[in-house]
Amino acid sequence: MLQYIFKRILEMIPILFVVSILVFLFTHLIPGDPARLVAGKDASIAEVAAIRTELGLDKPIWEQYGTYMSDLFQGDLGTSLQTGLPVMDMFVDRFMPSIYLTLFSMGWALVLGLIIGTLSAVFKNKWPDYLGMVTAVSGISLPGFWLGLILIQIFSVQLGWFPTGGADGWISYVLPSITLGAGIMSMLARFTRSSLLETLKADFIRTGRAKGLKESVVIPKHALRNSLIPVVTIAGLQFGFLLGGSVVVETVFSFPGMGRLLIDSIAFRDYPVIQAELLLFSFEFIIVNLIVDILYSYLNPKIRYTS
Repeated sequence: MLQYIFKRILEMIPILFVVSILVFLFTHLIPGDPARLVAGKDASIAEVAAIRTELGLDKPIWEQYGTYMSDLFQGDLGTSLQTGLPVMDMFVDRFMPSIYLTLFSMGWALVLGLIIGTLSAVFKNKWPDYLGMVTAVSGISLPGFWLGLILIQIFSVQLGWFPTGGADGWISYVLPSITLGAGIMSMLARFTRSSLLETLKADFIRTGRAKGLKESVVIPKHALRNSLIPVVTIAGLQFGFLLGGSVVVETVFSFPGMGRLLIDSIAFRDYPVIQAELLLFSFEFIIVNLIVDILYSYLNPKIRYTS
């Protein structure tokens, strides 16, 4: 197992290198001139040219990439063209709110999704199954921006229980986390139900029941554990997406997270911030996939990593 983890970590290096190239090229293909945005619409051509030279945008693209990678290896993510602040400082202010929102959203979605999916499978074609699947379909069908606005209207404007936006205290995370986690909960519930139904048909489940094992032992210890691999895969992918920031939810709730920062940076053609965020999101996905692969061997003893 340790050899496998070490091998995967080594594989991350070329992947991140390729990703850095793609991110850099993608960022510079965004229409618009950041030098013009920095100088202002009333600036002269000479002023714009001077700013472009100061920012190094007049150099060949390969030379700009070399400078970017050199700074990156030294831990320098650059300076924001929009605010003039170091990108690292901007991340410090935005990263933790996004992490907390991701953990809150994923936490309740995972627990409730597993419960609903398990009950739906155990009570197949009965009222808990129908109720659970109606809930799941509703959660997937509701657009995030619409659900967020409805929650704000009811619980913030009319009842005054929660703030309409911001990230001031845990209470401000409740409505965004519900909005962000609703679709994930529904997806996990459906995958749990489908996977568990297949596992309940397996021979080892019938053998356990024939030996007199109680359902309270068969379902959680044997059936559910062997059904979790596809669920873990989906949960890992969704967790990676959440870490990347939810643009819609953060916009609706005026949430100061990484997703909203990315949108603001794209609008301003803020190359250093865009490049650093996309590279960070890619790194997060790779780490999440590594954790998911490690969980596979724990959930299913048949899986062995020998190299």
